[in-house]
Amino acid sequence: MAKSNFRVGRSKTGLGLFALKKFRKGDYLVTYQGRKLTNPQAEELEARGNKYLFEINSRWTRDGSSRSNLARYVNHSCAPNCETMIRGHTITYEACKGIYPGDEILVDYGKNYWDMFIKKHGCRCDACKAGGGRHNPPWLKKNKEKRRRLREAAERRLKLKKLKAKKLKAQKLKVRKNKKQKQKKRR
Repeated sequence: MAKSNFRVGRSKTGLGLFALKKFRKGDYLVTYQGRKLTNPQAEELEARGNKYLFEINSRWTRDGSSRSNLARYVNHSCAPNCETMIRGHTITYEACKGIYPGDEILVDYGKNYWDMFIKKHGCRCDACKAGGGRHNPPWLKKNKEKRRRLREAAERRLKLKKLKAKKLKAQKLKVRKNKKQKQKKRR
């Protein structure tokens, strides 16, 4: 994508990448660019404080610290609007839902990054501030309520079914009793 499709600006967690045009689900957004390093080289850079390392696989890491790498400004969110795609040694971001002009481009950095860096200080993304986030997303609460309602409805249906079966059984017994009584009277 052309640089004019994005702007780098102040976000709640530092500098962020913001869309200047609308993107649909599945649209390519930006490529994570930079030197390709071996993992031991990347570990040395990380020890010196480099925060823009993206591990491609167990052998290679991409150093995205260059300011010309727009993807370095994509921030973390527990409710992301894009996802990471790794094809070969190329790292790209693609929209996982509609993104509108002015929206910040956000991705979930993953469990390892969360455990190493974010968990200690707490997440500052909007999803976590709204009471959702990684450990209590808002959609989970809605799903729990929906599952509870469905479970209660299923329990009501089961009770009703049992009650109908009990009534039917009682009717059959009554019919049998009546038949036996009629047969006794005839004798």
